[in-house]
Amino acid sequence: MAENWRSIGKLARETGVKAPTIRFYEQIGLMPPAKRTDGDWRLYGDEARKRLDFVRHARELGFPVDDIRALLTVAAHPDQPCADAEAVTRAQLAAVERKIAQLESLRDELRLLATSCEGGPAARCRIIEALADATLCEGHAGEDRASALRE
Repeated sequence: MAENWRSIGKLARETGVKAPTIRFYEQIGLMPPAKRTDGDWRLYGDEARKRLDFVRHARELGFPVDDIRALLTVAAHPDQPCADAEAVTRAQLAAVERKIAQLESLRDELRLLATSCEGGPAARCRIIEALADATLCEGHAGEDRASALRE
């Protein structure tokens, strides 16, 4: 079967990855250097398309560039055990779980701030006071913090 060659613009449209990002991925080694025409235009084959799909999906899952490199190394050796891919994925999962916990904490703080507003002039706004005095948001557990915001 003949190789299907495409320009960087066509590859960008096919994958949803912008051309500057594709060039950046080449520059940092996530993508191999493109084949060049006599006019120095980049051309990408089917394997480059598959690799870019892999990189794009890994980025969508939040994997850092170094982890994507590690995953590409595993993918390049299909007969090897996939323990390295599992370890990288478990580390990413742990990072996502930490971020979720941080976001839940942030949501709780914002919910507390939002419910502390009683209307009235900004000079007596509990939200403004709490943003100006971090101790009203941090370092006070549960009900203590809530009562401090209501005072």
